[in-house]
Amino acid sequence: MPDTVRINALGRYEGHEVGIQGWLYGKRSGGKILFLQVRDGSGSCQCVVEAARHDAFAAAQRLANESSLLLGGSVRRDERAAGGFEILVNHIEVIQAADDYPISRKSHGIDFLMSKRHLWLRSRRPGAVLRIRHTLVKAVRDFFDERGFVLVDTPIITTGAGEDIQSLFPVEYFDRRAFLSQTGQLHVESACMAFGRVYCFGPTFRAERSKTRRHLAEFWMVEPEIAFAELDDIIELAEEFVRCLVQAVLSRHEDDLRLLDRDIAALQNAVASPFARITYGEAVERLRSEETRRRLEARFQRDRRRLQSMIDDLADVEKRMTAAVKPWQKEKLKSDLRELREKIHDLERDVADQPAHLASAQSFEWGGDLGGSDETILCEQFETPVFVTDYPARVKAFYMKKHPHDPRLVRNMDLLAPEGYGEIIGGSQREDDLEALTNAMREKGLDPRDYDWYLDLRRYGSVPHGGFGLGIERALSWICGLKHVRETIPFPRTMSRLEP
Repeated sequence: MPDTVRINALGRYEGHEVGIQGWLYGKRSGGKILFLQVRDGSGSCQCVVEAARHDAFAAAQRLANESSLLLGGSVRRDERAAGGFEILVNHIEVIQAADDYPISRKSHGIDFLMSKRHLWLRSRRPGAVLRIRHTLVKAVRDFFDERGFVLVDTPIITTGAGEDIQSLFPVEYFDRRAFLSQTGQLHVESACMAFGRVYCFGPTFRAERSKTRRHLAEFWMVEPEIAFAELDDIIELAEEFVRCLVQAVLSRHEDDLRLLDRDIAALQNAVASPFARITYGEAVERLRSEETRRRLEARFQRDRRRLQSMIDDLADVEKRMTAAVKPWQKEKLKSDLRELREKIHDLERDVADQPAHLASAQSFEWGGDLGGSDETILCEQFETPVFVTDYPARVKAFYMKKHPHDPRLVRNMDLLAPEGYGEIIGGSQREDDLEALTNAMREKGLDPRDYDWYLDLRRYGSVPHGGFGLGIERALSWICGLKHVRETIPFPRTMSRLEP
C-alpha cells in the first residue's frame, strides 16, 4: 500500500499511486464498474473500482455507507469529479464494515437529525456550517491579535449576574452559591485597566425559557473591551470587526455557502457600504409607522400565497405517490413529501404569528425593550447591518453609562443583522463614575457589596471605556443564511435538548 495522503491534496499526486483512508459516503454501480464516494474530513473524492480488480471489486460490493476503509490507487484528472481528481482503485482494505447506518440520503425530520447529531455531523450540510464556523473563530482571533488586543480567559463559575439575574444557571460550588457565567464582561473590564485593549472568548450560559430560533442555553461569545473609549469608538470597532468576519468567510467558503443555498450577493452587499445607524427613538417611530404596516401586510400576503402554492404542490406529490409503481419512485416521493411537509409546517407557523407581530409593532410603546419580532421588522428595512443606539436605561444592564443629555437613556448599541436575523452584537460605553454605578446597581435591585471588586475599577484609575459582545452562533446563522441557530454549534443545548 502506498503512502496515504489527504483528499484535498490529491491534485499534487496526479499520475501517482496513493493511499487514502476515510469513510464510504455513497456508492453507485455502472455495470462492471463501481463508483465509491469516499470522504476523509478534508474533502471527498470519487474512487473507481473496475471488475477486473476482483478482490477490490468484491470488497466494494459488500461495503455499506459509513464503513471505514483504506484504499490505494492511481490519481487521475477528471473535471467532472468533486475536486477535479479521482482515484482508479487497485486495493481496498476494510477497517470496519458498517451496517444499517441510520441517516440515509432520503429526507429526515430535524428532530430525528438532531437526536443523531453525533452522526449527522458527517453529512454535507453540517460539515459546511462547521467549516465556516472554524474560519469564523480563526478570523475572530486574527482580528484582535493583529490589533494588539490581549486575550484574557474569564471564569465560567461566578457569584453574580452580569445581565438578567433571572436567567442564571445555579451550580453547587462547595458550600457556596454560584452560577454559570452569562458574560465575561465584568472580569474582562479588570484586564482592560491593565492592558488597555483586551478580549475574552468562550462559552456563556443563559437560562432563558425561550424556544425561539435565535436562542441557545449554551453559546460562544467574544467580548472585546477598550480603555479610553466612548460609544462611537466601540461602534467603529464593531463595524470593522463584522466586515472582516464576513469577508474572511466569503474569501474561503463560496462553495460551502452555495451548498447551504446562501444568497452570496446579499451577504456581499451587506458589508459593501457603511452600516446604517438609528437611535432607539427612531426605531420606535419606524415600528409604529404606516410604511411599516404596509410593508408587513404585503409580506403577509406574499407568504400566504406561497403557503397555498406549497399546499397545492403537496397534493400533487401525494397523487404521484399513489400512482407510482417502482420502489425507487415511491422512496423518492416519500422523501419529497417529508421535506415539503416540513417547509409547510415552518411557513404555517410564520404566517400564524404574523398578525401578532404586526399588532405588537404598531402598538410598541417607548420604554420597552425590542423583542425578536421587532428586531426582525427593523433589520428587514436595511441592506446592511444597522446599529440601534441609546436605549432606555430601565431595560438595559446596570453597567451602561447614562446619556449625558437624557438620563432616561444609556450610551449603548445593538447591531442587527439584515434579512431578518436580528441582534448579533450588544455593547455599550461603561459607567466609569463610582457613585453613578453604585446608584444604578441599587436601581436594578443589586447589592453593591456583591460587586465590591468590580467597583474597585472605579476607585483606582477609572477611565472612559467600553466594549461589546458578539455571539458566534447568531453571527454564523446570518452569514450562512440558516433558519435556526441550533445548526451553528456542534452539539446544541436548548430547553428541550441536552443530548447527545
